[in-house]
Amino acid sequence: MSEQNVEAVRGVYRRWGQGEFPASVDLFDAQVSFVLGPEFPDAGTSRGLDRVAEYTRGFLEPWSRITIEAEHIADAGDSVVAAVRQSGVGGASGALTELRYFQVWSFRDGKVVRLENFREREEALQAAGCDE
Repeated sequence: MSEQNVEAVRGVYRRWGQGEFPASVDLFDAQVSFVLGPEFPDAGTSRGLDRVAEYTRGFLEPWSRITIEAEHIADAGDSVVAAVRQSGVGGASGALTELRYFQVWSFRDGKVVRLENFREREEALQAAGCDE
């Protein structure tokens, strides 16, 4: 199953890399948790598809263009760890931004039950139950 999870996550980042964010909703469990640690703006947890969709709409709103691409994806058993690069252009300012961070995708029965963002690689690996 882990190979399928890795391929599913790769597919999401292909779409997100083209700015197609709603296209991945079918991969998420109805009770999915999306977690942003305290080092991120809007830190907290969104639970359920409706709350995650609400967060996503708010996140996307200020950007005239934004992409999130995987620079590296690693199999971690029931989880997938991704090193990502987020690039965007502010809608009002036109400012170019870039941010690198890590995402841990936790699966159960082929669906994402938790997606968590981390600034540090070590924290992401620990959350996924991995050593280096």
